[in-house]
Amino acid sequence: MTSYPLHSEEREFALAARENQARLTAALKPSYDFIVCGAGASGSVVARRLAENPHVEVLLVEAGGDDEAETVLDPAQWPLNLGSERDWSFQAEPNPYVNGRALSMSMGKGLGGGSSVNVMVWARGHRSDWDFFASEAGDPEWGYENVLDIYRRIENWQGAPDPRFRGTSGPVWVQPAADPSPIAHAMLDAARELGIPTFDHPNGRMMEGSGGAAIADTLVRDGRRHSLYRAYVRPWLDRPNLTVLTDTLVRRVVLDGRRAVGVEVIRDGQVLTIGARLEVILSLGAMHTPKVLMHSGIGDREELERVGIPVRQHLPGVGRNLQDHVSFGCIWEYAEPIAPRNSGSEATLYWKSRPEMDAPDLLFCQVEFPVPSDRTAARGVPMHGWTMFAGLARPASRGRLRLQSADPLAQITIDANMMSEPVDMQTAVACVELCRDLGNAKAFRPYVRGESVPGNLKGAALEEFIRDAAVTYWHQSGTAKMGRDGMSVVDASLKVYGIDALRIADGSVMPRVATGNTQAPCAIIGERAAQMLRRTHGL
Repeated sequence: MTSYPLHSEEREFALAARENQARLTAALKPSYDFIVCGAGASGSVVARRLAENPHVEVLLVEAGGDDEAETVLDPAQWPLNLGSERDWSFQAEPNPYVNGRALSMSMGKGLGGGSSVNVMVWARGHRSDWDFFASEAGDPEWGYENVLDIYRRIENWQGAPDPRFRGTSGPVWVQPAADPSPIAHAMLDAARELGIPTFDHPNGRMMEGSGGAAIADTLVRDGRRHSLYRAYVRPWLDRPNLTVLTDTLVRRVVLDGRRAVGVEVIRDGQVLTIGARLEVILSLGAMHTPKVLMHSGIGDREELERVGIPVRQHLPGVGRNLQDHVSFGCIWEYAEPIAPRNSGSEATLYWKSRPEMDAPDLLFCQVEFPVPSDRTAARGVPMHGWTMFAGLARPASRGRLRLQSADPLAQITIDANMMSEPVDMQTAVACVELCRDLGNAKAFRPYVRGESVPGNLKGAALEEFIRDAAVTYWHQSGTAKMGRDGMSVVDASLKVYGIDALRIADGSVMPRVATGNTQAPCAIIGERAAQMLRRTHGL
């Protein structure tokens, strides 16, 4: 439980919320107007926005537990959640393109989902991402200018005023990393040495063109994590029309013909069916949303028949198009130890692997401690140092998810397929070379003893390092993509093709992974889903 003091009003609210939710969950109703599955970065937004109408009954179902833990609320402790009960701890299949390694792919489990275990970086994506989404969907409301307006509405920006790009009255408290480390300022100075522009914040002009460097925006308020669950759902927990059901696993969507009419869940070891009078919304993330679809008979006919699941709707794109940002950690040793500040990741940079590009394809997050992979740790990593955690913002490689069996409790098989496209290796080489140029710039000389890994490698030796160093950014996306082609799973309004009253709102609908950390785009997906649901049902 949390150990920091609460003000009297906060204590009163927390007590009222706890008592209200205890009443609501002890007397579950046979049906609700809407069932939102997953209380992560998108589901939290959808549930809150629907529940803002007091005449609408909303059930929010979450497989994990609450977020009342220091490992969640203390920004510095986020690494302790990896591999814990707050992590689904997915494991990809051995991948020949990363020297046969089976990469761990963490994903948040519990109220807040990834926004309760991540590094708290708020990155909106690039203008070109949203315009691409709009083009794929055939709907200009997914385009950058409309999305920018949503960002302004939902933000409570704490940095220097910038009304063109930032809003100050929304639920999401966003602030620049407070009192950044000298190593973060050195990162910006190094960028300027290389001719890369720097900006006051990373969520404005910087992401409309070639990119640049800036101190990161974070979801931290009064020194505590301000997850999207805390921003959207927690203030609504005392309401009678929002029920939040934790420790409850969604097995499948219940269908009546081609209409979603509820969900089947496991709670306290019992299988329950709960009805949805209006719609079911899946916000379970890029691994579990397609998994639940397939267990519901929605997916590729051949895949479903292979494990003996009756086909209700043939959608070959379910579980395909898996994308993630792949990263390669380059590490420098400190001349004298410098303690990490805030979350330990305070400076960010986006840039291009080739000058002729019109948008960045490289993503750099500075981490103020060593972050080797399982293999590069053996190359010699200093006890005290910093990492350029840098990788591919627009990978060309695509993976796939498969079912192991018809049992909903069986693990999903993840063929991440990272680095399978040769162009990704070319981009990775440019990425690591830029890392080394940045880390070895004059700006860092007062703070570092020297470069630890990779060193001055070229050709096959550098490619070997890249395959050994490759790890995930935990930005899994794309496995139920929005679009109009034969591999699309949802349309522009996030409705599942061929099924009524079923929508998807999470990172799985992205046609391609956004440029940067994914929680902010997932908030937008939640906001757009809620807008369309309210419009459809006249709420």
